[in-house]
Amino acid sequence: MTKVDLISVLYEKVGLPKKEAQEIVETLFETIKETLIIGETIKISGFGTFYVRKKGARKGRNPKTLQEVEIKPRKVITFKVSDSLKKSINKA
Repeated sequence: MTKVDLISVLYEKVGLPKKEAQEIVETLFETIKETLIIGETIKISGFGTFYVRKKGARKGRNPKTLQEVEIKPRKVITFKVSDSLKKSINKA
């Protein structure tokens, strides 16, 4: 499913004009991005939790040359699915 698909669902099921549906979807995703950029957690009840996790520096290996390389510390976004969504998926 893409953003366009989400906009179409809002248009069809809720009856919003496509322009308003697009603004809502764009605003939602922009808010999620801004919240994660500042390092805050986003918890959506019945869906899951997005959070930013820090990964430390470590040594890795180039699989082609087998040369060791330093992997710098970084932040990653992690998603943990809610138990209710997990149960719903497993029922299907």
